[in-house]
Amino acid sequence: MRAILVKQPGGPEQLILGEYEQPLPGPTELLVKVHATALNRADTLQRQGKYPPPKGASPILGLEIAGVVEEAGINCKRFKKGDKVFGLLPGGGYAEYATIDEAMAMPMPDNLNFEEAAAIPEVFLTAWQALIWLGKLQAGERALIHAGASGVGTAAIQLARAHKAEVLVTASETKIQACLNLGAHKAINYKEVPFEDEVLAYTNNEGVDVIVDFIAGPYFNQNLDCLRLDGRLVILASLGGGKVEEVDLRKILSKRLQVMGSTLRSRTKDYQIKLTEDMSRFALPLFKEGKLKPVIDSVYSWEDAAEAHRYMESNKNIGKIVLRVE
Repeated sequence: MRAILVKQPGGPEQLILGEYEQPLPGPTELLVKVHATALNRADTLQRQGKYPPPKGASPILGLEIAGVVEEAGINCKRFKKGDKVFGLLPGGGYAEYATIDEAMAMPMPDNLNFEEAAAIPEVFLTAWQALIWLGKLQAGERALIHAGASGVGTAAIQLARAHKAEVLVTASETKIQACLNLGAHKAINYKEVPFEDEVLAYTNNEGVDVIVDFIAGPYFNQNLDCLRLDGRLVILASLGGGKVEEVDLRKILSKRLQVMGSTLRSRTKDYQIKLTEDMSRFALPLFKEGKLKPVIDSVYSWEDAAEAHRYMESNKNIGKIVLRVE
């Protein structure tokens, strides 16, 4: 089969369209003819040799797919050949064919095309894990979502609103309006002012209940100051660096704060299956009704995967960058 391969660790120019052995589905797996996949930061890190795939996973890039079942393993019961499915993978999405555990696959809503469905799994599952499983966001609470216009950010805004929470986000000036359009109540240009000042002013110095953060080090102290009593901080990445020069840990004690870190790809299959099932129960009906929607910045032919990676690394996208597998 054809697949996007990495010649050697490095820049986007290392991505080439080549040949790779087609995977065989196990007893509980589906073989899917891939119609679309989508980019994630993990793809760019793996391309650079900085984020190896989990043990046993395909070395091919790509953590999510949408496509048509070509073959179902002998123990599969939910899906059959010809069904349209989408879902999260540990790797292997940048290919003509990919295998996915049947329990990780979700039925494609009829109102979505392949590109739209491929833009859902990684960001909505990550946002669900951060906000609901870890952050335990409740109706009436406030959430602060950093990088609000990112793929996970756009998903988190919608999920928080669907849970009747008040949503604040940080974003650059050109992305502010997109966040407001998705339902954010307050969008803060983090390049103009310390976001802490804006959050506390907006909330009458009460702060927020849950923060979803991708920046880490440079934001840590401000995050602690923005959290109210019993607040929860969920750190999903360290794009700004992993070190804090000075921090007053008494803030964590006095406000009874919880500070958590998580990644999704390293979780067990059982964890990912339960997460998929939980998110699906809540979100799939809302996708069918159009109350939740994948946010797509751009769609590239997979032959232009290198250009898509360059674009992601420029940090200009609002929402997901999708590859059409042709």
